[in-house]
Amino acid sequence: MISVIIPVLNEEKALPATLQRLFLQCGDFEVLAIDGGSSDNTLALINADSRIQLHSSNTGRASQMNCGARHAQGEWLLFLHADTLLPENALGAIQQLPETTLAGGFRHRFSGSQRGLRLISWLHNFRCRCTRVFYGDQAMFIRKSLFTELGGFPEEPVLEDLLFSEQIARVTTPVTIDSYVITDSRKFEQAGIWLSLVRVILIQLSHELKLPTPALKFFANVR
Repeated sequence: MISVIIPVLNEEKALPATLQRLFLQCGDFEVLAIDGGSSDNTLALINADSRIQLHSSNTGRASQMNCGARHAQGEWLLFLHADTLLPENALGAIQQLPETTLAGGFRHRFSGSQRGLRLISWLHNFRCRCTRVFYGDQAMFIRKSLFTELGGFPEEPVLEDLLFSEQIARVTTPVTIDSYVITDSRKFEQAGIWLSLVRVILIQLSHELKLPTPALKFFANVR
């Protein structure tokens, strides 16, 4: 079974489409939504669907995803952002992976069609192909046994996905499933696509050089 873990915080706009696409998937899976303190209609949306298990944790994507993992019953854990759509047969593709595969993710695409967004996604996928290190918006998945062995996501306010993916890459070779998740591009569009590209590059360079993470406002919630 696959446990799909969705951290949520005031996601009433994006969550319905994510859930609609998710429940079109085939296979044996459970859905866990982990709320970090929503004050909008998110909880009502979740409670209206008996197929979703609702749990609460401290605010912070790392805390929320670790909470979901503790409650998950599946052999696989798939961490899905509330504004990201899975491709067709995504869960089936994971279930068909050989037993030697321990972790992986998908290729990435934004919902918008602007040239700058296409460039960001291309760079995103190129970096991942070279390093085998995934971002959280690529619907990272991992066998629960390895997740537990590694201790889960580091409790950091930002870049928890990148830090954990680097841990994974040190102990196994994650796979990239050759289909695309689609992430809502609202954050990049509201902040300015080209400015967002510069920020992404600066954040990545700072991480590689072990410098403080710049542009922390970029990680602020956009709803």
